[in-house]
Amino acid sequence: MGQIADNIQRIKTSIPKNISLVAVSKTKPNEDIMQAYQAGHLAFGENKVQDMVAKAETLPKDIKWHFIGHLQTNKIKYIAPFVDLIHAVDSWKLLKEINKQAKKNKRIISCLLQFHIADEDTKFGLDMDGVLDILQHPSYTDLQNIQIIGVMGMASFTSDQAQIQKEFSNLKKIFEDLKNSFFKEADGFKDISMGMSADYQIAVEQGSTIIRVGSSIFGARACMV
Repeated sequence: MGQIADNIQRIKTSIPKNISLVAVSKTKPNEDIMQAYQAGHLAFGENKVQDMVAKAETLPKDIKWHFIGHLQTNKIKYIAPFVDLIHAVDSWKLLKEINKQAKKNKRIISCLLQFHIADEDTKFGLDMDGVLDILQHPSYTDLQNIQIIGVMGMASFTSDQAQIQKEFSNLKKIFEDLKNSFFKEADGFKDISMGMSADYQIAVEQGSTIIRVGSSIFGARACMV
């Protein structure tokens, strides 16, 4: 096995079996993705629509593509035919457009609600008022082509592990509050997407069910050629 395959195996053996690993392949060439694929890994995360579409067109069709970046409404139509999970729903407008494009493609698209849990203003995400605006919207029940399956968040970029732990714990509480208030009967609402290369072990301890790992699999970031 190559280094990428070895890295995936190492990470998978270090986390519980019920936790999903998304290999963050943004900026990485198809050759790197194929090394992971040939090692049996199928879930990959991209943060740019154009890159994800280009890769999906040329790589194996059983790959499960996760969109993990900030998504613009006018770009949804390009990924709606094939995206497996959209991690970063942060507005009613976005969710409504995802539903519209999913309907056009005769699909139900799974989504996560992204929350702003970090101290940094540069990160996107909802607060509780924002998510209530979505879930209590008069037209929410009309959205028959989306399924909200959980929440997503990114911790602050810091070496302070106590702060990271607190932020992940906060997201777990948000998940539980939403589960009890809005999704009690929804078996599909079960996922917490949190944790990246630097902090996924803390995220796992705090209840993550999906971790998004890039550099620990593929090495340091590189620009696509």
